[in-house]
Amino acid sequence: MQDSRPFALGPLTVLDLAPPEVVDVAARAGYDYAGLRLLPATPQGIAYPLMGDSRMLRETLARMRDNGIRIFDLEIVRINEHFNCDDFLPFLETGAALGAQCILVAGDDPDISRFTANFATLCDAAAPFNLKPNIEFMPWTAVPNLQLALDILRAADRSNAGLLVDAIHFDRSDSHLDDLAKIPAAWLQYAQICDAPAEKPTSIDELIRAAREERLLPGEGGMPLADIFSRLPAALPLCVEIPNPQLGTSEERARRGLEATRRWCTEHLNPQEAFR
Repeated sequence: MQDSRPFALGPLTVLDLAPPEVVDVAARAGYDYAGLRLLPATPQGIAYPLMGDSRMLRETLARMRDNGIRIFDLEIVRINEHFNCDDFLPFLETGAALGAQCILVAGDDPDISRFTANFATLCDAAAPFNLKPNIEFMPWTAVPNLQLALDILRAADRSNAGLLVDAIHFDRSDSHLDDLAKIPAAWLQYAQICDAPAEKPTSIDELIRAAREERLLPGEGGMPLADIFSRLPAALPLCVEIPNPQLGTSEERARRGLEATRRWCTEHLNPQEAFR
């Protein structure tokens, strides 16, 4: 019996595909959801700004209707010292049109008090659109670990705020397994899964490159995935985020990622089912 939780195709896995193709590939591979990158992760990064492309937005919505795929999360809102929430209103409106649930948020402002205030403002702006901003801690950002992310969420105190645990960032950051159990259930909307070698990169540049280009299928690396995901809710939706061109074409990466993730979940999170 396969793990029955929802699975989403992470946009970073298939970043070379525009949103309509992401929806098609997600459907053919067997996902329940897809994520879309509407804003770039870096100044020159790939993104597909549907808020400014009505034709592509209509096509994406049509593919969703045809294939039965829903949109889970949208990427990526980077909150820095120049953040102005009004600039993101078209992004929020587009998220609502897509029926998205979550927004991935990265912390780029070293002034944590200001970041917290801006994150709370984003949560307030997103609430009328039924969107939940989720902080993703990453070791090279201003929110580098789980503990600081927890502190920010407590201070922000917004009912639609969330915390995104990405396996590779948890493993590569100064975060602790015991802290996973301290995350209030209401803050957990989804998590991101992948694998990676047990040996950790020793520089920030290598951390970033490995996270963006060299992730492995679950079970093919050395990260303590069972220790991480056994401490998270059993039905928590998982986003399959495995960017690695060595895994084949975009469609092959999507298919292999879901197959490996389902197999790993059945064997390690539902072992009683694996041998029936």
